[in-house]
Amino acid sequence: MTGFTTVWIVVGLACVAANLPFLFERVLFIWLHPSGRKGFGWRFLELLALYLVVGGLAFLLENNAHGAVYPKGWQFYAATFCLFLVFAFPGFVHCYLWRGNRRRHAVVEIPHDQE
Repeated sequence: MTGFTTVWIVVGLACVAANLPFLFERVLFIWLHPSGRKGFGWRFLELLALYLVVGGLAFLLENNAHGAVYPKGWQFYAATFCLFLVFAFPGFVHCYLWRGNRRRHAVVEIPHDQE
């Protein structure tokens, strides 16, 4: 596998992984939250965990392709985490701005004659 292919595999995997917390209502993809809807804190924790998983896979692929992992400073991790947040934007929009707005307006009102 060439270095170019490896980069696109990691970028594609990061795009998919960044959106997963916003697509599923299960906390850590295992159990259902008692309220039926997990909060933003859980979603951010899952986002951070998936960032670490994708980063670990990238380290393994880099070690496999180059024989060693090159040293990286804090700037690299800050930039890649911000890029991971940008990748998560479609899932955020779907969860909070598009679908969340529909749920808020789907309130069932009781007719006045049945009160």
